[in-house]
Amino acid sequence: MPPGAEAASGDGAVKDCCAALQGQLDTATAELAQLREDVLRERADLENQRRRVARDIDTARKFANERLLGDLLPVIDSLEAGLGQAGDNAGALREGMELTLRQLLKVASDNGLVPVDPKGQPFNPEHHQAMSMVPGGETPDNHVVQVYQKGWLLNDRLLRPALVVVAQS
Repeated sequence: MPPGAEAASGDGAVKDCCAALQGQLDTATAELAQLREDVLRERADLENQRRRVARDIDTARKFANERLLGDLLPVIDSLEAGLGQAGDNAGALREGMELTLRQLLKVASDNGLVPVDPKGQPFNPEHHQAMSMVPGGETPDNHVVQVYQKGWLLNDRLLRPALVVVAQS
């Protein structure tokens, strides 16, 4: 073999080796890019899941006492009805009931319970339940004339609608 032929075949082997190494490098680079993309996607999914769990925990904590406060509503109604019937001459009884009602309402409000007492306000079907309609007289149309039973909101969520009488033309 001529001396130049050996050099040419050596150059070909080096080129083949470089091409093979370049192919392996390209494959490894593509795998690395894919793995980086997968890691970023997994991190984003994990962060979204953390936010969802935190939001669910916050909601559960916010409405954990919903059943308790719902059970207390008849007690509030009874105390209010008793105060309405007691009159002014039953001083000690009235005073005790008023104090009890104030304490009970404070506990309820501290836990996010807010009354819906819409007398004179426009009828809102999201917070009020119309029991009947009466001629309005001086009250504008579709405004609440009388409240049979207060409604209640727990942290801006309706717990019980107000039972109302609505003015009609």
